[in-house]
Amino acid sequence: MSDITPTSWTALTTLPDRAAAEGLSEAMEAMEPTPDGIGVFEMEDDSGLWEVGGYFSEAPDETALAVLAAAFRARPFAVSELPPTDWVAKVKRELQPVEAGRFFVYGSHDADAVPDGRVALLIEAAMAFGTGHHGTTQGCLLAFEALLADGTPPGPVADIGAGTAVLAMAAARVWEDVPVIASDIDEVAVDVARANLAVNGMEGRVTCVEAAGFDHPALASGAPYTLIFANILKGPLLALAPDMATHVGASGHLILSGILNEQADDVSTAYAAQGFAAHRRATLGEWTTLTLCRT
Repeated sequence: MSDITPTSWTALTTLPDRAAAEGLSEAMEAMEPTPDGIGVFEMEDDSGLWEVGGYFSEAPDETALAVLAAAFRARPFAVSELPPTDWVAKVKRELQPVEAGRFFVYGSHDADAVPDGRVALLIEAAMAFGTGHHGTTQGCLLAFEALLADGTPPGPVADIGAGTAVLAMAAARVWEDVPVIASDIDEVAVDVARANLAVNGMEGRVTCVEAAGFDHPALASGAPYTLIFANILKGPLLALAPDMATHVGASGHLILSGILNEQADDVSTAYAAQGFAAHRRATLGEWTTLTLCRT
């Protein structure tokens, strides 16, 4: 079977209301040709806008898209044609191993490049939700490395919005005798996390659950946590601040990312109101990673 995908099309628009964005996505499902997939995402630029994207294997009906955009008061759709792409070759070319302190995140095509003495984490790029190559994931690994260098003692760990569970696996590899739990709101992400644990020989080492925030009995019973990772977005981080204070232990730490540099002060202020002090702040490109300590 060929790894080269055929020509495809995307149709993207934005609008300022989540309910309208979800309504537009539902209306797109009745289009002909039918989209192969539809996504609804909150924009990460603090604009308050929501993006709706449709993905097509046939050229979409641009008149129908224009009618839908007008009906839901969205911006006109931007339609793009994507040429055939050899995605496997693209991944191997563009996603090189990531080094973050003692941690080495790699795909199977770079298995021969793993240095001796490193904490190696195999994350296939085909598995979405955070391969370790994104600046926020790398920033979290570096922040964890800094806590280890500070002599932070091991204790229970939660990874909220875990994606591939790369952060949970990093903690489980270094702190071998502590419970680690990884949660994600997306069922597919939870399945991917379990698959990654398997390929890394870590079955049963991290508990994976589907949950929004801390809304799962296993997360409640596992508290208080010595360390909580949350590599998500500003909005969910602000909403989770009170729950973070409830679930972290005395003198426990948070490592937060998914934060654009210009959003970092707002997040820090919200967490200070919940009794967290700034421990370390680091930027990597356009992203900030915050390490906070419970006072």
